[in-house]
Amino acid sequence: MDLDQFAALRTPEGSAALDAATRVAGGDPLTAAAALRSAGLPAGLAAAALTQAELRRRAVGKFGPAAAGMFLTRAGLEQATRGVVAARRAERLRAAGVHALADLGCGLGADALAAARAGLRVYGVEADPVTAAMAAANAEAAGLAERFTVECGDATAFDVRRVDGVFCDPARRKAGTGRRIFDPNAYSPPWDFVVGLAERVPHTVVKVAPGIDHALIPAGAEAEWVSVDGDLVEAAMWCGRLAETPRRATLLRGREGRSLDASGRGRVPCHQLTGAGDAEAAVGPARRFLYDPDPAVVRAHLVAELADILGATLADPSIAYLYADSPTPTPFARCLEVTDVLPFSLKRLRALLRERRVGRVEILKRGSALEPEKLRRDLRLAGDEGASLVLTRVAGAPTVLVCRPLG
Repeated sequence: MDLDQFAALRTPEGSAALDAATRVAGGDPLTAAAALRSAGLPAGLAAAALTQAELRRRAVGKFGPAAAGMFLTRAGLEQATRGVVAARRAERLRAAGVHALADLGCGLGADALAAARAGLRVYGVEADPVTAAMAAANAEAAGLAERFTVECGDATAFDVRRVDGVFCDPARRKAGTGRRIFDPNAYSPPWDFVVGLAERVPHTVVKVAPGIDHALIPAGAEAEWVSVDGDLVEAAMWCGRLAETPRRATLLRGREGRSLDASGRGRVPCHQLTGAGDAEAAVGPARRFLYDPDPAVVRAHLVAELADILGATLADPSIAYLYADSPTPTPFARCLEVTDVLPFSLKRLRALLRERRVGRVEILKRGSALEPEKLRRDLRLAGDEGASLVLTRVAGAPTVLVCRPLG
């Protein structure tokens, strides 16, 4: 989409096209396009409206009902922060005393809108003209145009002396192709500029990919990994006065569509685990209860801290499954009761499951090269019982644990 096409969507005719596209979106795209053209819409306007309608449908999972009035691009939606995560970040910035925030590389404005809702004055900078125009339109649609303004330009040229806080989400996809960028030096803005912001602004937050190398985390920064309903969605570095602990795992519960209202507000259950991130858990035998830690806990290197809470140990020093003699309720891990511990043998496992009339299995794995779907086929299951299989290593040996989940 170019600026002229976007401008056309902002006209009364464009609004009518969006309404019509919303009614036919979700089915066969060729049928939907034909329906809009038969209604007299120009082909270009119909295509642009259908694209927006489809993106808005996908965006509900991130933004809840607010997605219905937003303007989006495919790449922008993929990188945009989920509404529940952005809202929590905005509240933390507000609680830290930030009043004016620069969002450098604001994209479609997801984080900026959340900060504006929290009462901050936000200055967005976006290099892509169409994305910048969409961010401004999203601020207008949300009734936040006075609190969130956008300029199209180079984020590195923004005068950060105008603000007391900075949020930066560097672009991690190549412009034009949408391909992921794995080298931080190829981000936009570049990594050196991003990490240098912490020396210039007392409150700096940088959003990064969840798979970031811990070696890239600046000294003194707090690194946080965030999951939503068990899905690891992002990591962030809190720098300067915002750093409170070396590592943090934050678990948010509740899908946005259920937990947020149309304004993007709402309370979502939040659980946090903190620590140094360099401790090592004790190693022992596999025991009656197995804990599968949330991915945010694993990526934050806080498995040892969780082991202390649970009175648990590892069965292999390199695999993040924890074992204990009794179950302890925790939001930070899923608990399964271990009924059998077997050296891996397809023949023996198949015989055991057949004997117990197991016809459906959930397969988890860490430290195993086996392909779960191939194993499922090879087991030739038949029966009306269910079980959980954990493919892992115990004391270095390939092992399968037969389990049943606990509530």
